[in-house]
Amino acid sequence: MTTEALSFDELVRSSERRLLRLGLMLTGNPHTAEDLVQTVFARAHRRWQRIGSLDHPEAYLRTMVVNEFLSWRRLLKNGEVPLAEPVDQPSGEDIGTRQAQRDTAWRLLSELPRKQRAVLVLRYYEDLPDSEIAELLGVAPVTVRTNAARALATLRDTLSAEEAQR
Repeated sequence: MTTEALSFDELVRSSERRLLRLGLMLTGNPHTAEDLVQTVFARAHRRWQRIGSLDHPEAYLRTMVVNEFLSWRRLLKNGEVPLAEPVDQPSGEDIGTRQAQRDTAWRLLSELPRKQRAVLVLRYYEDLPDSEIAELLGVAPVTVRTNAARALATLRDTLSAEEAQR
């Protein structure tokens, strides 16, 4: 299928799940991720003639999700923590320990500044190289590396401080 033949509805159907996962990784909350993606789809629909004619409209939507996340001023009024995805197969691992680790990871990620969180999600979840992340965020590749290094240092320091308190 050529990109010219791709309708808005087809693009939504083909990219919605991936964009929702990206939104979840960025926001840490499934409901906020849905709001984020819905906002992007509404904006994309208004500009569909231009977006639909692009070579990679899905990549453009991904950029819109990240930019919308970075610009959002809305904050959750409560400290909701998303539930982990259901476990498909039982393992010998303690489910409580795994859930605690996931909760800790979500909490630590959510405490990072938005740009640092976006860089980590794009680098480690979307598996994008620094050059693509830089282009997507509109910054230099060195800024991506700096944000990643600062985010990882913050995560290490926070984990070390928590371990010291135990």
